[in-house]
Amino acid sequence: MKHLTLAAALLAASPAVAADEMTVLLDWFVNPDHGPIIVAQEKGYFADQGLDVEIIAPADPSDPPKLVAAGQAELAISYQPQLHLQVAEGLPLKRVGTLVATPLNCLLVLEDGPIKEIGNLKGAKIGYSVAGVEEALLSAILGKHGLSVDDVELVNVNWSLSPSLMSGQVDAVLGAYRNFELNQMEIEGVEGKCFYIEEEGVPTYDELIYVANKDSMDTDKIRRFLRATELATQYIVNHPEESWTVFSGTSPELQDELNEMAWADTLPRFALRPEALDEGRYVRFEQFLSDAGLITGTRAVDDLAVDLGEQ
Repeated sequence: MKHLTLAAALLAASPAVAADEMTVLLDWFVNPDHGPIIVAQEKGYFADQGLDVEIIAPADPSDPPKLVAAGQAELAISYQPQLHLQVAEGLPLKRVGTLVATPLNCLLVLEDGPIKEIGNLKGAKIGYSVAGVEEALLSAILGKHGLSVDDVELVNVNWSLSPSLMSGQVDAVLGAYRNFELNQMEIEGVEGKCFYIEEEGVPTYDELIYVANKDSMDTDKIRRFLRATELATQYIVNHPEESWTVFSGTSPELQDELNEMAWADTLPRFALRPEALDEGRYVRFEQFLSDAGLITGTRAVDDLAVDLGEQ
């Protein structure tokens, strides 16, 4: 009897199975785009999947994919257009899931300004923040309306997109997010108008994706991570107000009008099936970048992305 009692006591004292640690690098500071990740953490969905997830905001937004490529983190939040460029450069990256399933980028102008349609941009100044992809996007947008980049003046405004537009430094900006800059302008009393790039000649793409190191990724851990974020997305869609309370409760900096407006605008854009892969999007965007001369040749979808649910 004593032996049984001792065995029971030892069993009760045994520590629980340790959760698998996982490091996830965001693309920028925490904002509503990261809703499913933060809600999964706060609601315990990661813990339920046996994961101990460390979420890190980068000092430099260009670093996360490079750090994943170097094996210093399991996952990074990145952008589909950047993935194509980085794989073409030889980085061992692969898309393993989707966070925001539609473009957020838009060509932003003043609602009461002179640009009423794309054709009005002839001779205009257009601000941008990221060279390369943005120029290819702009070329496609202008081309649909009989213009080219030679018909406009490009101005690098760094990340000062809406301020440069509101101050009259430029007539339009590309790279503004429809869920942020548009709301930011409204709060400041200046109405903006977005031309949605996927309606203006640019192939539709996934704005935010999860990328992993294709040579060393732990598919089981990643599947569990994506399952947790899928559950979080379902919770967000089913309980938009409660989920906003959960999300914004993680930091006083999130509890303002801009983030609350952005939350409402971002909610319908979260990927309901994070694992699911739309192969056509990757084929079309790879060809788009090749045609624009930003990459040489094209790569197969298998070299760019994977649907772990099908493996």
